[in-house]
Amino acid sequence: MIETERLILRRIEPRDRAPLHAMWADPRVMVDLGPVKSAEDSDAALARHASYDPLGFFVVERRADGATIGFCGLKPGAPDTPIADMLEVGWMLAVPYWGGGYAREAAAASIAWGWSARDDAAIVAITSRRNAKSRGLMERLGMAHVPALDFRHPLFAADDPLSDTVTYRIERP
Repeated sequence: MIETERLILRRIEPRDRAPLHAMWADPRVMVDLGPVKSAEDSDAALARHASYDPLGFFVVERRADGATIGFCGLKPGAPDTPIADMLEVGWMLAVPYWGGGYAREAAAASIAWGWSARDDAAIVAITSRRNAKSRGLMERLGMAHVPALDFRHPLFAADDPLSDTVTYRIERP
């Protein structure tokens, strides 16, 4: 578990499934990330992240009211990509929680946890080239774009704009 002033990042509990399913089924959330997910696809994503233990993306809970507002954490970089086996940070929040600084707070806490718990030389983040909001957050986190690590993501068709993936990196302080 990771705690910040406003957030708790923790393992999933049964009460989190409905809000996470709703987040992944929202076309506004998924517009730059991939197709919307069914409940079954969401459960598969949750199971995949649980398999990364002690890594994995965690539920982002708002301390003030216990609301499940998103998903954030660290995982191994995807196989068959230039970031395979690198430590990757990622985040996703439900629309009502956009613009409140929660993604930055959760991602920064995840990165700090990575530095304290592991010995990786760097942490990377990826997104579609067109995802200006995530790219801006990566920069605010102190990450730098590494064009040599940009790639066509194998989970998308080659002609899908979401396949054009950029990579950002932050070095261990």
